[in-house]
Amino acid sequence: MQILAAPFAAVIAGSYESIATTVVGGGGQATITFASIPATYSHLQIRAIGRTDRTPAAIDGFRIQFNNVTTTAQYRSHYLVGTGSSAGSGDELNTAGIVAQRFSTQAATSSMYGAAVIDILDYANTNKHKTIKCLGGTDQNGSGEVYLTSGVWLNTAAINEIDIVPNIGTNFSVYSHFALYGIKG
Repeated sequence: MQILAAPFAAVIAGSYESIATTVVGGGGQATITFASIPATYSHLQIRAIGRTDRTPAAIDGFRIQFNNVTTTAQYRSHYLVGTGSSAGSGDELNTAGIVAQRFSTQAATSSMYGAAVIDILDYANTNKHKTIKCLGGTDQNGSGEVYLTSGVWLNTAAINEIDIVPNIGTNFSVYSHFALYGIKG
């Protein structure tokens, strides 16, 4: 079975290898960390389902940081957002990480979570800045958002650690789930 990915490229079933998974327990968790990432893959992918403890707003974002770098001048991101009734776009500058996605919050109905798939391209290449693309969104029982993000880390270091933090809230809520995969080939 083949799944088409980028133009002229095919991803063969079995090309994704699970590296690590984190499921948030009771009490929440402020940071999701994937450390000691091997440099043996072409790309990385994070699949996430989650919500944060932000209140009173029903939607929050999350930020991705690399190698424990929080210097705001090193991260840039752009986004497209749609709500079903409107669309928008913008950028995120001077933030401590790439603002990658939207999750539901404690102010939303308790069973509502956001979902995201984040691709981190050429993460081990030391000759270029690192880029990501992210697609996901959150339902709010008839409202919500779909979100597409592109981002760059203005650094040529190989990525060996990824930290994910709520953008405004303090913690990710119980049952939030983050899985890191390596993409071969």
